[in-house]
Amino acid sequence: MAVVAPSGWEFWVDRGGTFTDCIGRAPDGRLHSAKRLSSDTAAVEGIRAILEQAQALAPGDPLPDCRVKLGTTLATNALLERRGAATLLVTNRGLGDLLAIGTQERPDLFALAIEKPPPLQDGALEVTARVAADGAPVAPLDPGALREALRAHLASGCHSVAVVLIHAHAHPELEEQISKLAREMGFPFVVASHEVAREVGLLARGETTVADAYLTPLLRDHAVTLARALPGSPLRFMQSSGGLTDAAHFRGPAALLSGPAGGVVAAARVAGDAGHARALGFDMGGTSTDVSLVVDGEVERSFETVVGGVRVKAPMLRIHTVAAGGGSLCRFDGFRLTVGPESAGSDPGPVCYGLRDAEGRPRSRELALTDANLHLGRLQPDRFPFELQREPVAGALGGLAQALAREGFRLELDEIAAGFVAVANASMAQAVLQVSLARGIDPRDCALVGFGGAGGQHVCALARELGIGTVLLHPLAGLLSAYGIGLAEESCDCQRDAARARLGAAGRAPA
Repeated sequence: MAVVAPSGWEFWVDRGGTFTDCIGRAPDGRLHSAKRLSSDTAAVEGIRAILEQAQALAPGDPLPDCRVKLGTTLATNALLERRGAATLLVTNRGLGDLLAIGTQERPDLFALAIEKPPPLQDGALEVTARVAADGAPVAPLDPGALREALRAHLASGCHSVAVVLIHAHAHPELEEQISKLAREMGFPFVVASHEVAREVGLLARGETTVADAYLTPLLRDHAVTLARALPGSPLRFMQSSGGLTDAAHFRGPAALLSGPAGGVVAAARVAGDAGHARALGFDMGGTSTDVSLVVDGEVERSFETVVGGVRVKAPMLRIHTVAAGGGSLCRFDGFRLTVGPESAGSDPGPVCYGLRDAEGRPRSRELALTDANLHLGRLQPDRFPFELQREPVAGALGGLAQALAREGFRLELDEIAAGFVAVANASMAQAVLQVSLARGIDPRDCALVGFGGAGGQHVCALARELGIGTVLLHPLAGLLSAYGIGLAEESCDCQRDAARARLGAAGRAPA
């Protein structure tokens, strides 16, 4: 049964890379909204702003108990930027380099120098203990030696442990022993592979477990911080699968598409309400653009996904992301105009934000896609929560014009800005084709659901480029991911080896 907050207020929050979107549903059912630059306190600030605007809270008063549903990019950003918890991998002897070796797949077939992303774990501890495929012991565990090794790693700063042993998906007893011993040693977070991905496949199971140990402590610290700011308010978090869960069950592998999943849920609802069986979700935010395919109200799911160079076994809505958002940096590399993948983010933000340091100097000097749209008159300054500045945008475009002229390209400022918009549109059009035409669906047969803070500036041009005749824009298009988080239902994602359970029920030994 759902927990009903005493105040009757419910809040839906999506923390993106640039903005945090908040929607509040009052006890009478009316919706209120607020948008804040993303930070650790943005969700609470947005909730307070909505309550004060609705005259349900006086300035300075403590927040009332309310029901809160949240989506966050915290895990995704930590994985991409390698800012997770210091993690120790505990595995069998000879397998310490397993995750570094991986599948030996070449991500770029013709590249002469392969640049692999750094591993998540800070170190590996190999144990001699091992069981055979049938669970029979091959080598016993030496608790004394393990304690000494764990004590050294704990002293070195590793505070999270991922236990990944061969055959543990079928026989987890040895993992359980090691996990128990690590907890007794004082490690704040310990996870075993059979707890998060109880499936055949040591490599994917190991990568998922290390990702859990690397990311989940950050999510739990975030949840604790929110709980302190919102005492008495039940918190629910959006999972990559499109369902909500409580803070205790919100884990790293299930949080990698937490925010975008809300947008997909909302896009499916918007398309269905408008009578369209097939739709394409186009979510353009400040840092990236997420596209998805909806067929008969359903979104395809994947159960093994590579994110930031890490293979993760977890149910996720199938979403294709490109690094083209309102904050994507617009540059000239000496040969061509480029948009992204680097982003200005919320701090320092696009040039037009005008953010300055303590000495009054501009914090951002590079043009972003939002700046190009502002220069072209495609952005309504009065719709922003703060005043936008045109003068520094003209200065940044002027600098690019000079760089282009030195290479023989003489363009007006309008032409340069329009060129960057065209480059971004082409990149996003290719992303749409990846989720539609590449799967046998003609995008011209779909409605295009545009949303996100920057979606309205590009959705019509994108539809023209792809030949799509129907564009849907919801009244809450700028906050649709938060709206989808509010629409989502609670769910639990679990794994069980059905074949092994069937064999066990028949009285035969598991394979």
